[in-house]
Amino acid sequence: MPYSTVLFTISSFRKQLGVLFFSAFLSLPSIAGHVDTAISDNHSHHQNEGKKSTKFDAGKMIMDHISDSHDWHLWGEGHGAVSIYLPVILYVKSKGLLVFMSSKFEHGHKSYLGFVLNKENKVVWESSDTIEPIYDISITKNVAAMFVSVLTLLILVIGMASSYKKRAGKAPKGIHNLIEPLILFIRDDVTKPALGQKTDRFMPFLLTIFFFIFVNNLFGLIPIFPGGANVTGNIAIAMVLATLIFLTVNLKAKKQYWKHIFLPDVPIWMYVIIIPIEILGLVLKPFVLMLRLFANITAGHIIILGFFSLIFIFGAMHPGVGYIVSPFVVAFAIFMSLLELLVAFLQAYVFTLLSAIYIGMALEEDHH
Repeated sequence: MPYSTVLFTISSFRKQLGVLFFSAFLSLPSIAGHVDTAISDNHSHHQNEGKKSTKFDAGKMIMDHISDSHDWHLWGEGHGAVSIYLPVILYVKSKGLLVFMSSKFEHGHKSYLGFVLNKENKVVWESSDTIEPIYDISITKNVAAMFVSVLTLLILVIGMASSYKKRAGKAPKGIHNLIEPLILFIRDDVTKPALGQKTDRFMPFLLTIFFFIFVNNLFGLIPIFPGGANVTGNIAIAMVLATLIFLTVNLKAKKQYWKHIFLPDVPIWMYVIIIPIEILGLVLKPFVLMLRLFANITAGHIIILGFFSLIFIFGAMHPGVGYIVSPFVVAFAIFMSLLELLVAFLQAYVFTLLSAIYIGMALEEDHH
């Protein structure tokens, strides 16, 4: 791979990565102002927690894993739980900007400054009589996980750029020797067939999309990674990625692209059918990208966690049954985890491939 091409790609990659991360951070559902008046239900829920049975709740365990939260749970349950508490950043017109740690809520068991966490782990007013909007721009688990993944990628690409400068004309070493074939794969087998001579123009953007999805997919699967944050399985993150593709396609589109939509090469009487379909396709393409990424990543987490739950469900019936099924469950979970490693790559590849195809279609010139 030419030395100048690698340096240009890596330099652009770093800039694109920063923009992508910032956009994804701002898009998380927590940023929207929300009002929740069902506060009394929230308090009664926590007051009755101690009275409820300690029976294992598989659904709650799975949803706690795949959903976002204001703390990063590591291990343990109840008062013995170990978590990384994250900053809560709120804006309320009457109180201004408020910043404090999520430890003040004690996992939703206490209120702080008139706020509490409800069952969906959202910050709401303690009193149901208060209806003033709360704008929540907190550093949640998914945002913190993106910080980790972006920092990891920056360390890799900055180190790779430095290595190329020091070893100009020589083969890369170590993990950089693994990354270069991926860059070449995205360039030669994904971007170039779809974009042709415009490959270098969009290569940094598509490379950023691929590695951002791929790395976050992997981090969500590594068992030792604290909490296994479900970043790419968050609908907001998938929506931002799809929106970036939508904007890129439609802002860079050539005249031929719009002509195909609004002046299709069909009899005029068919315009009333074809044009609405083409316009609908403008939205459906990125929408399908979003759903595919969100559904596949989330489904993989649910399947693996669901099978692990079988150990505790059968163990609740009789400890011996739990011990009997556990080897089979663990074996299948390992198999699914290996399959999910493949899915982690495939979803990043498919998202990037379709994005390149959509951009290539928008840039197609008139052949006449």
